[in-house]
Amino acid sequence: MNGMVEKPVQNAAAGAAARAAARAARAAEEVIPVLRVGQVVAALAWYARLGFLLSWEHRFGPGFPVFAEVARGRLRLFLSEHEGDAAPGGLVFLRLADLDAVAEEFAVVPRDEPWGREIELTDPDGNRLRISDAASASPEG
Repeated sequence: MNGMVEKPVQNAAAGAAARAAARAARAAEEVIPVLRVGQVVAALAWYARLGFLLSWEHRFGPGFPVFAEVARGRLRLFLSEHEGDAAPGGLVFLRLADLDAVAEEFAVVPRDEPWGREIELTDPDGNRLRISDAASASPEG
């Protein structure tokens, strides 16, 4: 009888461990937009004004295009000089806690939209960034 009691407990423990592992894996999942840029060095200076810092960069060899990651807290963007990686003129939507500071840095005035306050910026390579106040996020999001 003891074996019958232990089996459900073991199965429950295994099930709990599997659910915990699945939660941990989902916590590591993320979406990272890729933006096409002409020169990563110039793009880095522009994205630094938004609070993004270089995490890493890669190139296959001297003279090859650069692929870089910039980060601002948990937010990540890939910036790529590779022609086939992304179409120029992409659009990324960001929710930032310091919308007013960003608006001031770029000398733009936030607009009131039905979903919250927002600005739109265009980087030197034509990629658009719509930026909303993090406080405007829906309770579900």
